Amino acid sequence: MSQRTVEINIVDRKLKIACPIGQETALLSAAQELSDRLIKAGASKVISTPEQTLVMTALNLANDLLKAQQQLKIEQEDNQQKIMLLQSTIEQALSHTKKKIA
Repeated sequence: MSQRTVEINIVDRKLKIACPIGQETALLSAAQELSDRLIKAGASKVISTPEQTLVMTALNLANDLLKAQQQLKIEQEDNQQKIMLLQSTIEQALSHTKKKIA
């Protein structure tokens, strides 16, 4: 897969990152999200060091990812149940139709 270098800005610090071609927009969006969260965490008086800011931001991002994955799994299971119900309903309708024809 081909890559190109993309310049991102994280809390006013410019970094050059290798990025697969076609993923530049996603990388820039992720960098902006990270920067926004770091700025927000850094504004908190509870967190005193840059390392704590990074760790707390990473933990919050990981937590958000886990919640999104759990929600996706629930939705997938719900959709699978709906598909099974639809299949059953269609099969019942078809079997009633066949009986009427016979």
